[in-house]
Amino acid sequence: MKKSLLYSGLAALMLVATTAAGRCADYSPVTDARLTHPEPQNWLMTRGSYAGWSYSPLEQINSNNVKSLTPVWTFSTGVDSGHEAPPIVNNGVMFVATPYSQVIALDAASGNLLWRYRRQLPDGFSALHNTSRGVALYGDKVFLPALDATLVALDAKTGKVAWEAKVEDWKTGYYMTMAPLIVKGKVLVGIAGGEFGVRGFIEAFDAETGKPAWKTYTIPEPGQPGSETWKKADTWKRGGGSTWMTGNYDPKTNIVYWGTGNGSPWFGDQRPGDNLYTSSTVALDGDTGKMVGHFQYHQNESWDWDAMNAPMLLDYEHDGKKVSGLFSPQRNGYMYWLARSPEGEIDFVDAKAYVPQDVFRGIDAKTGRPDVDEAHKPGTGKSAQFCPGLWGGKDWPYEAYNPKTGLVYIPSNENHCNTLEGKVAEYVPGQWWTGVDIPDLHFSVNKKAGFYGELQAYDVNTGKRVWRDLYSSSMMWGSVLTTGGDLLFTGGTNDRDFRAYDATSGEELWHFKTNSGIIAPPSTFEVNGVQYVAVVSGYGVDAAFQQGLMANLVGWQKDVPQGGVIWVFALGH
Repeated sequence: MKKSLLYSGLAALMLVATTAAGRCADYSPVTDARLTHPEPQNWLMTRGSYAGWSYSPLEQINSNNVKSLTPVWTFSTGVDSGHEAPPIVNNGVMFVATPYSQVIALDAASGNLLWRYRRQLPDGFSALHNTSRGVALYGDKVFLPALDATLVALDAKTGKVAWEAKVEDWKTGYYMTMAPLIVKGKVLVGIAGGEFGVRGFIEAFDAETGKPAWKTYTIPEPGQPGSETWKKADTWKRGGGSTWMTGNYDPKTNIVYWGTGNGSPWFGDQRPGDNLYTSSTVALDGDTGKMVGHFQYHQNESWDWDAMNAPMLLDYEHDGKKVSGLFSPQRNGYMYWLARSPEGEIDFVDAKAYVPQDVFRGIDAKTGRPDVDEAHKPGTGKSAQFCPGLWGGKDWPYEAYNPKTGLVYIPSNENHCNTLEGKVAEYVPGQWWTGVDIPDLHFSVNKKAGFYGELQAYDVNTGKRVWRDLYSSSMMWGSVLTTGGDLLFTGGTNDRDFRAYDATSGEELWHFKTNSGIIAPPSTFEVNGVQYVAVVSGYGVDAAFQQGLMANLVGWQKDVPQGGVIWVFALGH
């Protein structure tokens, strides 16, 4: 009997090994054509497609049967801190990036480990955020922007390093957390470090060799277009404009759209002028990196309201006309409808607040430039309160668009503010340089408010809110996935729940409590005719910091359990 069980166990292990080996052997190289027209059964990039919709047409799991969704496998990542990367799936192989520059490759149907890459970070290295927001796939390689500002190319079948390319010097405050964007054989990356006095840029590398192809700074030097918006000498050298989230791309026009971060230091009176191209969307030629267009959401940025997420590429109707457009709910609390031209120019169309905001008295109907109430603009030696606070109406978590419902879905927060007062700080390379210390952020909330986090759905053509779900005891830190099955999946709350909503009505249809809070984007894929939904649970970084502040202010639990676990669900039988 024991011998029979032993043989059965060995046979099972051999079968698992054979299946895992088969997955790698059958790995399909990722091509430009596949990225331009991704197959529904795969999830080949962070937001599912170049347009950035976070949408999948898969509909086996739908609003009628989602209540039968059950976990089919889990996998512990082995690390803590904030897990912010979606599971990326190609031909039954799943890749998950985790904090501390780790990549895990798994059989997407069974959860069996195929390989694991752990980067050895340099002695003395530290980063404001230890997270990773994902990898990119191209050819037979997996691309990881490591925390120490190094781009690493891994063999997709083995996990072995194919090449490495230094992007910047981490000792000066640069680090990387974003997922790359693949454009015609080039790997495009951006950098974090806006709180350390860096100068932002986007850089492209050859996917096969790792050789640099082009580099475009988001802060112009003297003589370049936009340099006139930096009125004080040399402030451009450490002006911020970091590029810490992934861009989107229009293959038809070969235009890349990328979001830029806050100005540095935080207080605009220390760097007079509009400060292009901070808090903007920039449009770049995909071949050369030449900047061909831009739109700045707010000038002389002084609230840490990064414009880090690239807008979604989608067409909408405005005043009875169809617009080839861009749509973006910004951290400043406004939704923006923009128009994009084939040449890359970006024009303002409309804007509307999706959370209450007290900084803008209004927005110019022609230019989109806000009229700033100076009473709510902090400065050096000048204290000012502003709402929403520095985490904004939404932070980095992704919104989504469903072409079937015509709705955009926005993970939002309101009823919170900050009061800041700036000071002149000595610049030391690689050290915090914002003009304010972390203990002096003075976060506050409306204690009488009935909610703080929310999930909202808006009609993209009319701008009218169709539904929303309010969270009375949590902020909302979850990216959104929507599907052809009339569903919307998200986490983001401190109760550790993963939820499914009816995408049309907003009715919550299903929830499942995971090991930790979820701040990573979900994804969905299909293997052997079975649709799966996957998400990584693992609370940390800003969500955890804000949770601690709320615990002091309104008595929420202080700690949400940490520790990363990949959860994969399918319909039960």
